[in-house]
Amino acid sequence: MPTRTLADIATKAGVSQATISRVINDKPGVSDDTRQSVLKTMQELGIERKSAKAADSKLVALISPDLSNPIFSSFTTHISILMAQQQILPILCVYTIMGGSETSYLAMLKERPISGAIFLSGTYDTVGTDISIYQDLADRKIPLAFLNASAHGVDGYYVESDDAAAMTMALNHLTNLGHKKIGLLLGDKEHYPTRNKYLAAQNFFKLRGLKHDSRLTAWTTYGIGSGQMAAKKLFLHGATAIVCASDQLALGAMKAAASLGLDIPHDVSIIGYDDSTAMNYISPALTTVRQPVTIMSQALMNGLLAMQADSDLAAKRDVLLYEPELIVRASTGACRDRN
Repeated sequence: MPTRTLADIATKAGVSQATISRVINDKPGVSDDTRQSVLKTMQELGIERKSAKAADSKLVALISPDLSNPIFSSFTTHISILMAQQQILPILCVYTIMGGSETSYLAMLKERPISGAIFLSGTYDTVGTDISIYQDLADRKIPLAFLNASAHGVDGYYVESDDAAAMTMALNHLTNLGHKKIGLLLGDKEHYPTRNKYLAAQNFFKLRGLKHDSRLTAWTTYGIGSGQMAAKKLFLHGATAIVCASDQLALGAMKAAASLGLDIPHDVSIIGYDDSTAMNYISPALTTVRQPVTIMSQALMNGLLAMQADSDLAAKRDVLLYEPELIVRASTGACRDRN
């Protein structure tokens, strides 16, 4: 029998080729009557229905912000290796301020026969976000795994590092060194992980009976340049130490200290977050809070595979919370009053 095409099926069924494609690939937007009519036509033509979704079941989207941020680069590398071990082909979707957007990628993925998606960050982390862009994928029973989401409004699998524990570890370390005027260099205040860190800090100060000057909290974007500008203000307000929400912000704080002639750790102390590549090799080596990247990457992969094996799991919201680790290096030291 000659090979049949979408056009052959469309002609006999009296619908468009796009409709035929939607039926074959189990996509929404087709009435039940039309779907059944197309399937009956295919049967009459002797065509076996082979969903592209089944054919590409080893195709998984990996969505990440700018890979110039070392922590996202690290997660991407680990997860890509794990995918290769499972013979899964990642579709890498990277968005930056220079181009691309999470929304546009999600729109494209809705039209692709993917069998899962892993998000390393996204607007799901922002207060007030319209989560329907994610739920559209979840409603199609596409397994979704989220890293450090904090807000669990979408069906899927969540793997997180404990932000509150991270902040508490950092503040404990600094107060044990005698610091009281501790600056907080944080990201976007509408960002859930940032809020978690901030609330943990406020709780810490309250339990310790420490008054925290509001001028010692800075909200900014995640970048070395923005970190430098914000940290400079914190130092000028008398901060003897700064806890940063990322290693990139910490690098900015180091530049700010140098511009003010402050020695690290003799005059001021700085703590980062992530333990990105090379933080042990800068001078002074950065004290930072380490996310367990290897373990968390494996957890994301395990969750995705479990949801692929059992579609009912994809309709649930499971959360795994991992405790980070404080890595003490040379950027923190005993408090020296600068006043």
